[in-house]
Amino acid sequence: MANDFPLLDVQGVTFSQEGRELLAPVSLQLNPGDFLLLTGPSGSGKSTLLKIIASLLAPSSGQIRLQNQDITQLKAETYRQQVSYCFQTPVLFGSTVYDNLALPWQIRQQKPNRDAFINDLAKVNLPADTLDKKIDQLSGGEKQRVGLLRNLQFLPQVLLLDEVTSALDEDNKALIHRLISEMVTDKGVAVIWISHDVEEIHQASRVLKLHAPERNDHESA
Repeated sequence: MANDFPLLDVQGVTFSQEGRELLAPVSLQLNPGDFLLLTGPSGSGKSTLLKIIASLLAPSSGQIRLQNQDITQLKAETYRQQVSYCFQTPVLFGSTVYDNLALPWQIRQQKPNRDAFINDLAKVNLPADTLDKKIDQLSGGEKQRVGLLRNLQFLPQVLLLDEVTSALDEDNKALIHRLISEMVTDKGVAVIWISHDVEEIHQASRVLKLHAPERNDHESA
């Protein structure tokens, strides 16, 4: 029997800092296999919203529920394994690519699989020797792909993508588009993707456009 509540339910979420509203009220719902494209002008709070949904920022008002549970009542580690945020400029850990792909396995006290990692790298057009490459030797596009693969080692229920193809050429963007589309259609992962890319907009099943919060007359634009 289907549940009567959505997978992810965001209701009236706002964010203010030092008296300035940085995110006007946003409400949205996601079900398994939904692909929501988040767009809007600079300053509309797109990345702020994703960080709030990822529980990296606390909203000033509003509520977020995962499978009808208030996320403030869930353990942060458990929640972030189910709602995974992928940064535009990923923060990589350790010294090598292997360290990053192994991290989700180690957190779960499972043994990393080098062969599986090499197979994953091939999916995003990275050669096998990338696995032992130092992270400070990676290009911006390589970092984006490694960061994304790290988030996909254990599929979350909700995947939050913050312009994760911004440093990629068209061929590699197409690879990521296919990879994410497979996660949505075959695995039922729900995706919120921040993008201004026309191709990514076409792939989305829904588009939500944010608007910059209104400023008072004494505030600078």
